[in-house]
Amino acid sequence: MFFYEKIKRFSRRRWLRWIAGVLGCLLLGLWIADKVCPLPTLPQYSPLVMAQDSTILHAALSPDDKWRMQTELHEITPDLRRVILHKEDRYFYYHFGINPFAIGKAFINNIVHGRTLSGASTITMQVARLLQPKSRTYSHKLLEVLRALQLEWHYSKDEILQLYLNLVSYGGNVEGVKAASLLYFGQKPDKLSLAQVVALSIIPNRPTSLRLGRNNQLLLAERNKWLQKLKSANLFDSATIADAIDEPLTPKRVPAPTQAPHLARLLQQRFSNQALIYTSVRTLTQQKTQQLAYNYVQRLHFRNIHNAAVLVVNNQTHQIEAYVGSSDYTDEANGGQVNGIRAVRSPGSTLKPLVYGLAFDKGLITPKTSLNDVPTNFDGYSPDNFDHKFNGRVTVETALAYSLNVPAVKTLEILGVPALTASLKQAGFAQIAADQYKLGLSAALGGCGVTLEELCGLYSAFANGGNCYMLSAVPQEKPVLRSRLVSGEAAFMLTEILSQISRPDLPHNFASSAHIPKVAWKTGTSYGRRDAWSIGYNHRYTVGVWVGNFSGEGVPELTGADIATPLMFEVFNSIDYNSTNNWFARPNGLKDRLVCAQTGLLPNFFCKELMTDYYLPLVSSGQRCQHLREVLVSADESCSYCSACVPESGYKRKMYPYFAPELLAFYKETHSHRAEQIPPHYALCRRILGNEPPRIVSPANLHEYFWEKGEETKLMLACQAAADVQTVYWYINDHFLAEAQSMEHLFFEPERGNIKISCTDDKGRTSHIEILVK
Repeated sequence: MFFYEKIKRFSRRRWLRWIAGVLGCLLLGLWIADKVCPLPTLPQYSPLVMAQDSTILHAALSPDDKWRMQTELHEITPDLRRVILHKEDRYFYYHFGINPFAIGKAFINNIVHGRTLSGASTITMQVARLLQPKSRTYSHKLLEVLRALQLEWHYSKDEILQLYLNLVSYGGNVEGVKAASLLYFGQKPDKLSLAQVVALSIIPNRPTSLRLGRNNQLLLAERNKWLQKLKSANLFDSATIADAIDEPLTPKRVPAPTQAPHLARLLQQRFSNQALIYTSVRTLTQQKTQQLAYNYVQRLHFRNIHNAAVLVVNNQTHQIEAYVGSSDYTDEANGGQVNGIRAVRSPGSTLKPLVYGLAFDKGLITPKTSLNDVPTNFDGYSPDNFDHKFNGRVTVETALAYSLNVPAVKTLEILGVPALTASLKQAGFAQIAADQYKLGLSAALGGCGVTLEELCGLYSAFANGGNCYMLSAVPQEKPVLRSRLVSGEAAFMLTEILSQISRPDLPHNFASSAHIPKVAWKTGTSYGRRDAWSIGYNHRYTVGVWVGNFSGEGVPELTGADIATPLMFEVFNSIDYNSTNNWFARPNGLKDRLVCAQTGLLPNFFCKELMTDYYLPLVSSGQRCQHLREVLVSADESCSYCSACVPESGYKRKMYPYFAPELLAFYKETHSHRAEQIPPHYALCRRILGNEPPRIVSPANLHEYFWEKGEETKLMLACQAAADVQTVYWYINDHFLAEAQSMEHLFFEPERGNIKISCTDDKGRTSHIEILVK
């Protein structure tokens, strides 16, 4: 008995070892087979660009030209799961990839009847066949079984069900529940009714005869038949089934979503391996903005204006909420597929706020500082205003609000072009970074290249206290601070100026809207009227608008104020209508002070008119006003004296307005200022001949001028002479040309080659320049 028990115990151990060894060898063999023959590569899906609320903005074909959209697990609703499992594989969650009982039953039925009556494919086996389609033979069926075991090894049940719903065919190039749902019912799977779910569940077995949109009546009959089966199986109650049977079935092929196509293309290139690309775009904002841009450009066609681009940025998140690269992506005749948000264009006057903001922080100016808006030659560059008129002395806030050119260029000259280009480079202006050593003073007026996206980033910085963030359309990306462009105080001063409503670029219907959001904005028009810009911002949003033609064709009516600004306000009204309008708080570091109303400088004893101005303590200039100067004049005020000719008696001291030479020349020429003039200098003064000769301001010294053959163009002669000069004399190559008043402009037709130009005043003082005409 003892030996029997010992032998029995030994045999049990041996059998257990043998079984364990067999299982181990089997597992090892499966592991080796899995490594040697891995699962087929999963097919690539159609890239879907999703909005902030998971709405599909844009869908494209997969790399193999299929509409195959990835169905996410949360989109597999309980109704969809219940119907699919009941119809295809009731024991899906209980088997290991194959159902031995179903295989046995199918084998017996097929043998008895001599033909294939039913299959035994589980959902896992169907996935294996969808991944590696082959003809239906016993050897291929065995391969399906092995692949099914392999799938169960690698994936969970839910993942396998997800693969099935992603790959199942719906006829043509439509694969997967999501693609069929979107293309035929216009909604995602988790929004389908029970009747629609059942219709989609039966099509894969007969994708040709039950094709959606073609055989709807046959599909309706089959759907109702399966609904009755589901009722018999007690999967749904009678009322639910009755409602589903009564639901009409009218599927028809609809286009795939194509919102924000320009952004979608960018993101699909960037995330080429992702099936689902989530963005920060808000569906309703995108739809409204796109429709507004489309309708607006349709109204401009008669003016030969065919394109527009709009960008909406959330100033709190620094993310893009609407991206309209063109008003009509399908407009091939006018380049609708061009991305106007990233196209490099001339910015017009849209960079002026940054010029003034940098000058604020350098202490060069304050909002009430006076600047001269008069004809000025900056070493050969003579900017003109948009309306070809000049305004004399103006404040900085007037110059910016009215977008005057000469004051902006003068400010940039004092500030320095490198300071502007360095700031723009930090703000991410790519073309300016590439051209930074080529740019000059014209950059303040649009003599450079920018994009709408870059400008929106700049103005969003003004809305964020001068902090410039990198804009993003991907919500997973955290905001990246590029740089601090201007101080919070400078940003506030700019905002106060740009939000004034007493300005020429105000929309015509502005006053009629009681609920229009308060906005700070700036317009711009490029040279040749090829580009119209309007960029606006408040606490919540920055909206950038470009209008023009992608062909680069200019249009006389194309201006930022008249063409771009109305669309900008339409967008603001649409996305921020009747908002609370919480405006920007004044920074603690910004103080008030009284300044002279004439110059914007600290008042002197003779300054009678004062006004309040912002300033930055320890930064803003503390220069005193000198708009009046003391002059020694004769008792009858008929002449003035200098220290060299003042008599011992018979004279008096008197305060006279002091103007810079270019401003005085402007007032004399235009007769626009009637201030008391300083009397002529004492005629017998011997020192007068030692004064400066007239300065030739046009043409520019040592510059080259080009003339086309046959072109009848004349060159302007202009100079700035001392206040006591009445007449000047012009000479070309030492030959007398003409006599003129000191402020008068002359024109002459130059010969080709080197030309010497001389100007002599009535005191005998002469200056010379040389130019080259080609």
